[in-house]
Amino acid sequence: MKEKKKSSFGSYVQKFATVCLLTTLMGSALAGCSKGGDSGTGTEKRVLRIGFMYSSPDNEQWVRQQFTDSYELLHPELDIQIVGAVNYDDMRFEERDPNKPYTEPDTYGKLKELLDGPNPVDVVVLDNGYNSTSYLKRLVQDNMLKQLDTYIQDKEFDIDDYVPAVIDGIKEAGDNAIYALTPTFNSSALFYNPKVFTDAGVEPPTDNMMWDDVINKAKVVAKGEKTKRIFGLQFNRWGGDPFWDMQQSYLPALQLKMYDDKGEKMSVSTPQWEKVFTTMASLYKDKIVPSGEDMYADQKPDANGNMPFNPFSGDLFINGRVAMTVGRYEYITELERAKEQHAKNDKVPSVDWQVVTMPQHSENPGFGSDVTLSNLMGISAKASNPEDAWDFIAFNNSKEWAKLKSRSTYDLIARKSMLKPRNGADYNIAAFYTLKPISPISVEMEKLQREKPGINNLPSLGQQAFQQVMENKKSAADALKEWETKGNAFLQKLKDNPNAWIEETEGGVPGRVY
Repeated sequence: MKEKKKSSFGSYVQKFATVCLLTTLMGSALAGCSKGGDSGTGTEKRVLRIGFMYSSPDNEQWVRQQFTDSYELLHPELDIQIVGAVNYDDMRFEERDPNKPYTEPDTYGKLKELLDGPNPVDVVVLDNGYNSTSYLKRLVQDNMLKQLDTYIQDKEFDIDDYVPAVIDGIKEAGDNAIYALTPTFNSSALFYNPKVFTDAGVEPPTDNMMWDDVINKAKVVAKGEKTKRIFGLQFNRWGGDPFWDMQQSYLPALQLKMYDDKGEKMSVSTPQWEKVFTTMASLYKDKIVPSGEDMYADQKPDANGNMPFNPFSGDLFINGRVAMTVGRYEYITELERAKEQHAKNDKVPSVDWQVVTMPQHSENPGFGSDVTLSNLMGISAKASNPEDAWDFIAFNNSKEWAKLKSRSTYDLIARKSMLKPRNGADYNIAAFYTLKPISPISVEMEKLQREKPGINNLPSLGQQAFQQVMENKKSAADALKEWETKGNAFLQKLKDNPNAWIEETEGGVPGRVY
């Protein structure tokens, strides 16, 4: 039986190139073709229900092109049905009661309905980007999914070729078991400008560096004044707000807690948080890292009121004014576009670049990559057609499918053998997947944030505290003590009103609590 399965899988793999070519040429017409009529045998089609977190009739054609068209062409005996958990398109037609506060739909509750309702889906695709692993973790703990390890072993499905960071992320969410697979992922790395380091006589950054070492290099290479300033580092290339910038790139791998798991007590008045506040504030005050004002300082009109020509205005790295910046994989597309356009018009800025792994914290070495598992695919525990469900997942995660998807300019392919720099370029693509992924938010913390939505206002108090450090009004220790005191008072209010919020006064400074 096992040989027969292998032969069956191999037969449609042999047809794969032809099918993919047809898919590319026929485009949206394929969706209609694959839906028309039966397989010609007169037998009733088997139904395969595939659930997505976000889908509607308006985007079903796109969903089919991305996930099901090629598979459906190979399997005319199947009737593939697309089902969405949350339909934002329909929500725009719902008349809201102005006397009631707006609440976001319970995405997880809707997802459970897909898997546990009267007509459960066979396959679920977690297409939520950053939160996909958190949802996967919850579904596993609620026994909503079938474990895939047995399928992988019995069908001899190759996972050795998978990027370790991807498999580690999946197993982390599944209590060391595999409950889903994804064909693609995304992550961040540290881009750098070799010329800045050569001019300064400083060794450029390398893989597996610690944040303290990267920051020291940034301080050495930073130089110049005003619009001629070369900054050493940027935590977020579109950033500018110091408090929010550090939460994007610097804080996640530290795994520092803002409050306890019960949401009853703040936990920011600590030496670890003090080090973060002190380090970050000095980098911005000393102009090692650019502020929002610095990013657009050169965009001022001339005497005739004309703005200078710069299609990459605000991107200080492409403009050669930042030595190092954190960026996600898709940033490479922008860098390549800048180079192409510069060859046609030298007024378009461009920069030579390389990339290394995200810096790590000595307190948590080996972790540093915010790996996003783009489209996790699992089998419902109540699937009525689990065999076709697995076959669909295996198809979308096969090496042949990965080869076709390797042309993507946005996501990385989960299979190592297909991960190569695009367009013959020469850069360190391993920088995006070498480090271990940061653990997803815990189920307990996600539940707390859902049950007490107002708790998500606490960072605004932190922003106020950090601003006081930036303005030299308070030391980092004192600012954190004030944040902790105000935060504890707010947490008490959340016991009576889980939707309490903090009003922002002029300038975005937190004011009264409601």
